[in-house]
Amino acid sequence: MKYLSIGLAALLLAAPLAQAADNPDVLRLSQRLQALDADPGTTHVAAYERLQARQALQALEQARSSDRPAALKVAQARVETAEVAAQTAVTQREIDRLDRERSELLVEASRRDADRARREAERLRIQAQIQAEEAARLREQADAATTAQAEAEGALDSVASGQAARLRAARQRAAELARQEAELMRDVPPAPEEADDKP
Repeated sequence: MKYLSIGLAALLLAAPLAQAADNPDVLRLSQRLQALDADPGTTHVAAYERLQARQALQALEQARSSDRPAALKVAQARVETAEVAAQTAVTQREIDRLDRERSELLVEASRRDADRARREAERLRIQAQIQAEEAARLREQADAATTAQAEAEGALDSVASGQAARLRAARQRAAELARQEAELMRDVPPAPEEADDKP
């Protein structure tokens, strides 16, 4: 509704301005306003300031020659204000767009950093799991080697014990046989000595 009323006022003011083609100041300032209207970037900004500039141009056109210098200054100031306001609005719109784009880029960068951190954490978790599994496997191997060594030492001890027992048994048997032989030798009478043959 606001833009509609401003637009209607602009159309009403455009007719008298068109008739001011013979006034070079009005024509020059009108062309500057028309340039703002024609620029797609400034079409929908600074509408109030442009309306004030058109009203000042209309006042300039209708001013008596004695009031014309003051009216010209006001009209120039209003046109410059409209131009500055339009450019400021365009710049602010661009700043807002760049701020949104920057925010989106920061969010995207944060998302990428978070994804990278998650991937790195997952990689480290897997690496730690692999290392833990490898350590467990090495512990199992060490335990198995220790068990095998203990079994081997036990087998050697068993063999040594068996050999020692057999050696003891053999010595006992030898001692028993020696004793029996000694007893037998005692029971055997001495052999009689043969008498010398006489001639």
